[in-house]
Amino acid sequence: MKSPLRSLISTFSGNFNPSIINLPTQNIPILWYLHGRWIGTAACSSETLQSPVVVSFPNDLGETLGSAEEAFRRWGCSESDISKLSSRIPSLRNYHLESLQPKLTLLNTLGLTASELINLVNYRPRFLHNHFHHGFQDRIEYLLRLFKTKEVLKKAILRNPSLLTYSFEGKVKPIISMYEEIGIVGNDLVRMLLSRPALISRTYLNEEKWDYIRNTGVSKESKMYKYIVTLVAISRMETILEKSANIEKFGFSKEEVFGLIRRSPLIMTISADKVQRNMTFICGTMKLSPRVILKMPPLLQLNLESILKPRFHLAKKIEEMGLVSKIEDAKLITSMRMKEKRFIEIFINCHPKDIAEELMELYTQKKCVKRLAESSKKKTPRLFPF
Repeated sequence: MKSPLRSLISTFSGNFNPSIINLPTQNIPILWYLHGRWIGTAACSSETLQSPVVVSFPNDLGETLGSAEEAFRRWGCSESDISKLSSRIPSLRNYHLESLQPKLTLLNTLGLTASELINLVNYRPRFLHNHFHHGFQDRIEYLLRLFKTKEVLKKAILRNPSLLTYSFEGKVKPIISMYEEIGIVGNDLVRMLLSRPALISRTYLNEEKWDYIRNTGVSKESKMYKYIVTLVAISRMETILEKSANIEKFGFSKEEVFGLIRRSPLIMTISADKVQRNMTFICGTMKLSPRVILKMPPLLQLNLESILKPRFHLAKKIEEMGLVSKIEDAKLITSMRMKEKRFIEIFINCHPKDIAEELMELYTQKKCVKRLAESSKKKTPRLFPF
């Protein structure tokens, strides 16, 4: 049977009279083709296709379609949005409309709004240059089976637009299949794809990495398994070993470091510099044993300037004012993990109004203190944070 799309593709000269074209009763996107150019798309529902479709082509192609900016405008973008796009992508005026229009229509089927499209293109300026509309239907059907709903799929695409541009047969399907084979499936896999957008592009597992995973002692049944495997898979082995050695130098054995990673895999995402600064403050200023992080790994993840320092100094101020004889270490550590609102209620607002105001002023001042020369710090760019 001749495909409905093929039956529409032909070259015309001069004026074209409307013709009657019979199409099968299925919901398909139709791309109109004229004078060697794609001139637009339309989604035909099953109700529409029950009867013959009247197809008419304009005499003046340019008058109907306008510029690429007009295509964005018709898609729902405001003049402000188009201005942002033009400044972010100077080549916007040179976009080929016959290539742009089908892509916008396909993105619309995913439920992307104008503002989401603007954010996506600002994040990936060359996104619309990719030929993601080729094989789009097969890719979307596969991803929908993986993510279950269009809402979750849209969230994943906004987090990582490259899901639409990666090689489908050479990259997406093999990586997804590999994770399913090693026991990361269903909602666990979806959660990892959403939290680690680079999972498809950076996954690489060799025997050295598998040895490291086995040394952590994590089992496939553990809730931490998916985190450890994916973090090791997307990280460079030299970075993993560097971070492990950085923790070891505070007096921990290799086994203790592996145990720490098994209980709290996210410490693998913390930079060596941050671990060094937090541990120096915990041991040097707070006078706690380094081994406290074996029980409370999140202490390494907390922000030093906005949480650890101001809360510790507030606790010392409360002791100096004689409001309490001494704040126990266990209570102090617990206070570091409290939400801001709860911390203020328990340690500040519980006191009389005049004292609470004084404590609040001190707490606010300490939170505003930044690292020395932080604003002028030069950051050395790395290809990937892990």
